Amino acid sequence: MPNPAVFVPHFHWDREWYEPFQVFRHRLVTALDTVLETAEADPDFRFTVDGQMAAVEDYLEMRPENRDRVAALVREGRLAVGPWLILLDEFLCSGETVVRNLQMGWAAAERLGGAMPVGYLPDMFGHIAQMPQILARAGIEHAALWRGVPGTVDGHAFRWRAPDGSEVRTEFLFDGYDNGLDVLLVPDRIRSALAEYAGMTAGRWGGDPVLAMAGTDHNAPDPRLAEWLRKASGEERPLTVATLDEYIRGHVRDEVTAVVTGELRSHVRGNILPGVLSVRLGLKQRMAAAERTVDHAERMNALWSGRDDSAFLALAWHKIIESTAHDSVVGSGTDETCDQVAARLAEAAQTARAVRDAALAEPAAGVPGDAHLVANPLPSPRTALVEVDVVAAPEGSTLVATTADGAAHPVQLVSHAPTVLSDERLDASRLERVLRRIHRRELFGLLINGCELTPNSLVFHLAEVPDGPFDLMTLRAEVAAAAAANPGEWRVRTLAQARATALVAVPVPAAGLAAFRVGAADDRPAAPAPRPATATATADTLSNGLVEVAVAADGTLDVTGVDGTVLSGVGRLVDGGDRGDSYNYAPPAHDVLVSEPVRIGVELLESGPLRARLRVTRVYEWPEALADGDRDRRGGRTVPTPVDMLVEVRAGEPFVRISTSFLNRSADHRLRLHVPLPLPVTTSASAGQFAVTERGLTAEGGWGEYPLPTFPASTFVSAGPATVLLDHSAEYELVDDGSALALTLLRAIGSISVNIHPLRDEPAASEIPAPGAQDLGMRIENRFAVLPWAAGWQGANAVALAEEFRNDALVTRGTGPGGAPLPPDAAGVRVDGRDVHVSGIRRITDPEHGPGTELRLAAMRDTPTAVRVTGAFTEATTVDLLGRPLAPEPVRDGLELDLGPWEIRTVVLR
Repeated sequence: MPNPAVFVPHFHWDREWYEPFQVFRHRLVTALDTVLETAEADPDFRFTVDGQMAAVEDYLEMRPENRDRVAALVREGRLAVGPWLILLDEFLCSGETVVRNLQMGWAAAERLGGAMPVGYLPDMFGHIAQMPQILARAGIEHAALWRGVPGTVDGHAFRWRAPDGSEVRTEFLFDGYDNGLDVLLVPDRIRSALAEYAGMTAGRWGGDPVLAMAGTDHNAPDPRLAEWLRKASGEERPLTVATLDEYIRGHVRDEVTAVVTGELRSHVRGNILPGVLSVRLGLKQRMAAAERTVDHAERMNALWSGRDDSAFLALAWHKIIESTAHDSVVGSGTDETCDQVAARLAEAAQTARAVRDAALAEPAAGVPGDAHLVANPLPSPRTALVEVDVVAAPEGSTLVATTADGAAHPVQLVSHAPTVLSDERLDASRLERVLRRIHRRELFGLLINGCELTPNSLVFHLAEVPDGPFDLMTLRAEVAAAAAANPGEWRVRTLAQARATALVAVPVPAAGLAAFRVGAADDRPAAPAPRPATATATADTLSNGLVEVAVAADGTLDVTGVDGTVLSGVGRLVDGGDRGDSYNYAPPAHDVLVSEPVRIGVELLESGPLRARLRVTRVYEWPEALADGDRDRRGGRTVPTPVDMLVEVRAGEPFVRISTSFLNRSADHRLRLHVPLPLPVTTSASAGQFAVTERGLTAEGGWGEYPLPTFPASTFVSAGPATVLLDHSAEYELVDDGSALALTLLRAIGSISVNIHPLRDEPAASEIPAPGAQDLGMRIENRFAVLPWAAGWQGANAVALAEEFRNDALVTRGTGPGGAPLPPDAAGVRVDGRDVHVSGIRRITDPEHGPGTELRLAAMRDTPTAVRVTGAFTEATTVDLLGRPLAPEPVRDGLELDLGPWEIRTVVLR
């Protein structure tokens, strides 16, 4: 007997793409109007809203009067909504963002009557390794997806296993999320067309019903769909209309035996479009900055503020999550779409920054105004290097930093600020205009510390923290009298207090606070303070006792690690043509690779003792664009392009920080930075989204897309003895038969998609120009660090070091009375454990259990690890990823947790 068939009416809704958000929303409202009318007119009709609540929220914002209609259909099970807030690109955001996406989507769906308990991931460009654990720890047992599934899966479902062993049954949409549309093209032929399709795919279904996904991008199904299917249904092959959840949980019977472990990035059954990892670099950097800012804001608000700013934090998260959409942060939209994504991410960061700064202002009120407060966002103690503006030392004196325990710490001067801010000569009749510049006490961004008024001369002395009172009204009267008595030319000078920019190394407790004051050293004995190793520099070398750097003749770097590992040629730049599009890189058939500079210069910037810096400038002749009329050749015209490479070592750090910067004047090209390896390797590993994923030299192909072995990395990537710590999500590849690790610094292209692509059979979208994706005239900056260690990323403690590299300490000036004693250090939550990543610390409020602090941990290793959590709490509860209590945890002078390999654990402390 033929398999029955289940049709799932749905649409796939790209919130923004080849049109900006509001244009697509206009279409969305029309589509969902049609869905509601169809469902209310036909009781057999069901609809699945793409697994993302953003479409429902966007609709109800325009149609608030329809909320009850939507909720009624959700409660009846005829409208499946959630569980996600938005269908995200899983590789271009943090693991914590993935969790928040699920949490916010689930909560929004619950408010309408309940979320679809299926991890629907229909159109993402591959899937992260830990997605099964994320779903399982939210109580979701099923997933459904299309792209990235390996060729070993020959049925319509498999068991998808995360690195920790968690599994979800996964429906494989092997023919895409629109496989039912061809069957519906001619309503009178549905029965015969379905028979043909079922026959072609019979080997996949076993005894289960054929799943026909009846929908596509940006369109509601025909209102007559259920009627067509009733007419086509028969005893021999019954046809049913269902939601995706109803199909998976109500119609599937065959036991699933195929198991797939880890990430899904195969090209066998669908394009995964890996070029999105590197196009529009600025969006990836803005995403990382916004995520980092909201994370810091949550930690500061939870630990150091009496104010609950959860509404602002929720707004910031919502804007970040909106921007993770798989056609948003990837950069595959039009210029106006990408501009809107960038603005949204900036707004998220600004909202979070306001919360962060307000939270720090509370403890800063207890710090004297002539001192500074340092906040450590990481739950482990560290010596933080901070840069502050201070009063310059008198001539012949040196500056030291003193902490609350009386210990003295070294200070490195970086620069001096100008002291003469203005020197003017004007007639006495214009002195009143000068006084209008003063706002109460502020002048030129500083505060008036005093004035000297003598015949035909007025001198303002400014300071950040003034001494004594100031009376503007009295000064106005005195100046008016002096001007009347002394007509003619006056000299008006504005002098700032002599100030300098200083680097200070400050010990800070775990997730804690420390105050320090910088002043001139005196003869009084200071308490001994641990001194970090000294950073030193010569004209072409850097060292700090842990890592050494020498600039080679070609401008690359030879880096020696603490264990003697040497990486030679680090920083080699290779520029080639790119005739591809936003989805896929493609080299011109006749490419020109440029890897040798025409000029090299090295400049010593800082020589320590806390930070040593060199700037290496290499000038390259890069082709200006592809050849006119021939996209398979680079043009003959070249433009000289200086590339600055800032090389830095800090006291106490076992890695070298590297920043590259250049003004891009070339189109249609890809620039990569190489880290050559001492010996060839066959595997690499990259960290991101709660896992470290190992990959080989090739990718699995078999569809219409060439399987380039370019892969994503979020926090670090490692190959052999070279580990690179990252500032933002990036693309990398092992090149030269595994002899070098290549990081993409820029991929500049001019079209969303191209119709004829040498490495992809079918267009990924329309051939719409995207000139902004060329980044012409933009300064392109990248920041990373190179960590040499023979034992690889685990031996190098890369999980912890990557967090230190990405998360600078926060510093703010005190606002209390100047000269007062420094407050003692204050500790927050401390987490001890090898290879443990803390992805979030935030304030929560539970109506039943009261306020608490939520802590999310991930074991980033393949063996069990013991974790100890200490702080001001007496109770602890393990909760699932949706915040539902699972089990109380014993607290005895802290919390002891045993995490399994790659386990994600969430606990609430009270």
